Amino acid sequence: MPSLKDVKMKITGVGKTKQITKAMNMVASAKLRGAQARIEKFRPYAQKYREVLTSLASKVEGSSHPLLEVHPEKKACAIILVTSDRGLCGGFNAAIIDKAVKLAKSKTEAGMQVKFACVGRKGRDAVRRLPSIEMMTSYADRMGSLDFALASSVAQECISGYENGELDEVYLVYGEFVSMAQQPPRVIQLLPFEAPAAEAAEDADANKGPTCDYLYEPSEDKLLGTILPTYIKVQAYRGMLDTSASENAARMTAMDNATRNCNDLIKSLTLLYNKTRQASITSELIDIVGGAEALNG
Repeated sequence: MPSLKDVKMKITGVGKTKQITKAMNMVASAKLRGAQARIEKFRPYAQKYREVLTSLASKVEGSSHPLLEVHPEKKACAIILVTSDRGLCGGFNAAIIDKAVKLAKSKTEAGMQVKFACVGRKGRDAVRRLPSIEMMTSYADRMGSLDFALASSVAQECISGYENGELDEVYLVYGEFVSMAQQPPRVIQLLPFEAPAAEAAEDADANKGPTCDYLYEPSEDKLLGTILPTYIKVQAYRGMLDTSASENAARMTAMDNATRNCNDLIKSLTLLYNKTRQASITSELIDIVGGAEALNG
């Protein structure tokens, strides 16, 4: 049985850990409010942007813009991987990285060269450990100060590679913020841009009710030159905002669970301390009674 001093030191250590996890939970909660407000404001804009681009792309030919052209031979693809810079958020980063690795494996088996553009230290470190994977670019310690310029820089490199023929497909892998309890990893194909299937679009229109037809000025072909590259940047920025909010939500949940585990551990250690103390007192009483009986005998 451990000594009273050892048990008391363990209780003190767990209590200090509890203070840390509780403080981290409060910090994540404060950051989550701002990150959640940003993604909730930006998400309708990104969805409407995609809706307008889908309508515009349906009125032009596939060869009207390089980003609409489907390359006949698939040689290389890029994966934009968005993760957090810090850990202690449960399995959030592991789920996103696993999704990206499975995507990369499927493309490698198809005979394509896979290149990664990583935003976030956790994703960058994981990709560096993968064999035969090329790192296009990486941005670490930037998730705490996200801006559209970062998303634009990452997306522009992929756009240039696609237009030059160096890339044939571009995917975005990130953590989508659904709720405090759900932050599932998502995969979106950014290039080549594909409009929803006709049947799916008709079903969506039937569910939404009456829709409107857009009038474009200048012509659709000229607008695509500006709208399509911006769409890629908008989706990349949305993925970063989603991942930022999801990271703080996952960290809040993880730290809340850790705080509860500390409470349970303190209770069990306190019970062990009391039992150890009672056993020590009982042993001393037995020694005293035994000594007294020996003297009387």
